[in-house]
Amino acid sequence: MSTRAGFLEYKRVDGPVRCEEERLKDFQEFHLRLPAKPRQEQAERCMNCGVPFCQNGTMIAGMASGCPLHNLVPEINGLVAQGRLEEAYRRLTVTHSFPEFTSRVCPALCEAACTCGVHDAPVGTKENEKEVIEFAYEQGLVQGGKPAVRTGKRVAVVGSGPSGLAAADLLNRRGHEVTVYERKDRIGGLLRYGIPNMKLDKSVIDRRIRLMEEAGVRFLTGVDVGKDVPASSLTDAYDSVILACGASNPRDINVPGRDAKGIFFAVDFLGMVTKRLLDTDFQESPDELVKGKEVIVIGGGDTGNDCVGTCIRLGAKRVTQLEMMPQPPKERPASNPWPEWPRILKVDYGQEEAIWKYGSDPRIYQTTVKEFRKDQKGRLKEAVLISLQPVKDEKTGRLKMVPVEGSEKKVRASLVLIAAGFLGSERYVTDSFSVSTDARTNVRTEPGKHLTDRKGVYTAGDMHRGQSLVVWAIAEGRNAAREVDEALMGYSNL
Repeated sequence: MSTRAGFLEYKRVDGPVRCEEERLKDFQEFHLRLPAKPRQEQAERCMNCGVPFCQNGTMIAGMASGCPLHNLVPEINGLVAQGRLEEAYRRLTVTHSFPEFTSRVCPALCEAACTCGVHDAPVGTKENEKEVIEFAYEQGLVQGGKPAVRTGKRVAVVGSGPSGLAAADLLNRRGHEVTVYERKDRIGGLLRYGIPNMKLDKSVIDRRIRLMEEAGVRFLTGVDVGKDVPASSLTDAYDSVILACGASNPRDINVPGRDAKGIFFAVDFLGMVTKRLLDTDFQESPDELVKGKEVIVIGGGDTGNDCVGTCIRLGAKRVTQLEMMPQPPKERPASNPWPEWPRILKVDYGQEEAIWKYGSDPRIYQTTVKEFRKDQKGRLKEAVLISLQPVKDEKTGRLKMVPVEGSEKKVRASLVLIAAGFLGSERYVTDSFSVSTDARTNVRTEPGKHLTDRKGVYTAGDMHRGQSLVVWAIAEGRNAAREVDEALMGYSNL
């Protein structure tokens, strides 16, 4: 660690961002990096506290506190503070497979649990991590990990999202022959088609995939396991199979008029936009989907926010974002103490851009859709919104949101994007492999394990734990890889 008490000398400074007027003209990343000296000063703010909650990664009050990967954050920050970025990279990759992904899309669970954040702004660990991994790529330090010896064992990974890639990467480094099956036309899963390019540039994924291919990982795209290929062909040909297909079954809004033209699931919409951009080398964007339209985004989470930012770039006349729950407080309430995840009001990039473009925050709280209305051609023309109020359930004691009679309001809408979360794994995959699921349709395993109730078939990521974060998916993939390796070899050094 640096000997200077940087948290007493320096205030938090984040990396610069491109202004809204400039960044709304394209789909390029807009978060930029600090120069070397200011970055070292930011790393010096790390307190090297005796109990670093930032790397704890446990559940407190039902929410994650600290990094699920258990990155040794004070060590890495200390090395960044001293300008020893190559050593910081070596330290980071002991616990982390893909820092280039989380340093762009993670909500920074480490920072929410930072001790410095109790009385001041937390240490900018996420940006420090990005500086480390980008330096490593620039200096040619990042390698695919081609093994010197092959074990003769073969593993199939179904799904190329963050959990599947993490498992494939470790198992290949161990010496197993790994084949990754992906039903889409490009590798990346959620990273590729669920996250907009301005948040995660797809070239960042491509450079990692190239390294993995050079190291021996085999990628097969356009293969939908369970449909195009029966499960038996994988279980017969491979020693182990890892199901990492994500929680790709979107939650619907079942109200009158749902069949109107102009209503899409958010993940499908974001995928269409990204595919058009990639297919045309960013020369074309699907403006015709959005331009001049009144847009309603149902859902206040990360995906909803991504839809807001995407629609503004595609020329929406107006974007409204509906959130069922009450507006969070601006400051932590007494019932939500540190180091719990702070349940406070956050303004993400999509909302910032809507405020700049339209003059107000796009979010309307405690509101949902009661009905969609369409014109004579079946096209969406308006939505009937209804207010909600929290009421305590007498049986469970939990609050539930119930409609307020007489609060209906009609609003014009020609495009609706449903970003209401996901219900779990898709049935055709779990049926094909004959693995059981729980009440939430997540693939069932013993607690803390990844082996399903079918011998040789494992699961990881959102398919296992339900809809979650990229950092959790990577942690799941790494843990599943270790479990598979131990089963195949009798021990594991992963």
